[in-house]
Amino acid sequence: MKKSRRSFLGKLGVGLATTFGLAYKGLADGNEEEQINNTMKNQVSQNENPIIKIKPLGFQWETADPFLFCVHHDDKFPKGNDQMGPDPALLKGRAIGQDFILKDGWRMYHGETVPGFPGHPHRGFETITVVRKGMVDHADSLGGSGRYGDGDIQWMTAGKGIQHSEMFPLIHKEKENHMELFQIWLNLPKKNKMVDAHYKMLWADTIPNYEHKDNNGKLTEVEVMAGTLGEHQAAAPPPNSWAADTTNEVAIWNIRIEANGTWTIPKGSKGINRTLYFYEGNHLELNETSITPYHAIEVHSDQDLKLKVGASEAKILLLQGKPINEPVVQHGPFVMNTRQEIQQAFADYQKTRFGGWPWSKYDQVHARNLGRFAKHSDGTEEIMKG
Repeated sequence: MKKSRRSFLGKLGVGLATTFGLAYKGLADGNEEEQINNTMKNQVSQNENPIIKIKPLGFQWETADPFLFCVHHDDKFPKGNDQMGPDPALLKGRAIGQDFILKDGWRMYHGETVPGFPGHPHRGFETITVVRKGMVDHADSLGGSGRYGDGDIQWMTAGKGIQHSEMFPLIHKEKENHMELFQIWLNLPKKNKMVDAHYKMLWADTIPNYEHKDNNGKLTEVEVMAGTLGEHQAAAPPPNSWAADTTNEVAIWNIRIEANGTWTIPKGSKGINRTLYFYEGNHLELNETSITPYHAIEVHSDQDLKLKVGASEAKILLLQGKPINEPVVQHGPFVMNTRQEIQQAFADYQKTRFGGWPWSKYDQVHARNLGRFAKHSDGTEEIMKG
């Protein structure tokens, strides 16, 4: 077990280091981005244009401070077997343990039997896991566990250190298992990087839903997962989060606009980093600039953004926040301010395992018949209906 554990952590470190490097390298060298941005400048005068940059999206999405990066998982998993994984025959030809290539519409990621991410450590930041479809099974080194999905959000402050697993059980045996989620990494300021680890559930039926109809009766719906929109205020994030201070104007909104609909995103304060991710639809106009699907739009935060949708509905993720403006040093699953702190993180993990692993296996999944629930390290339990 120890040998396989070290091997997995090594793979995870390389994978996340690569991911993080891509996120901060950006795509400024790309011909596609250059062409898009030149076209944009020609369409709208510089004084009227709220758009800073438009970039094509890959598997990992580049984000701006205070966010670290975002990943969009969209897997059409097959029917589940008795172990809540795919039929082993379907695993042939895959790089099991490191399967990030989309094949037949899905990936195993670091999972070997069940797709997902077996137990691994984090320190110094937060993970926000927004599950659109499907279920995630959580287990951690502090004894916490849970199952959440179909609109639920888990907001986890890694703080001084925690191990957790995120497995994607294929619960349905009689039909395919569609999984779609966003995982967003939000940085912690230096003063909070070594707080106690903590996680909070934002259950789907508690997330505020803003609605607006334009002059033609076309509906816009916005899930306010963090921040405030009009009179709709999201539930409080974990207490040590950068988002807990409302003056930081952290917002995470998932926007759905009906076909041929329009909506204006209200302006925020100057100096806030704001990015829109157009991840589903066939056409979008932002202040008369045409945006093609699967592109990110970095914008000025202190200007209204007039959105107009094409012949099919559009879905857009908005991330914004006041930058922390501190050095970011990252290696694998650790995000700190100096290389010495990264070295200390590895040393601490080797010594303490951030509480050890109280589960029988690192790819822990819960019983198939369990519904949505959360069990916290203090023994508190949340049992959800449906």
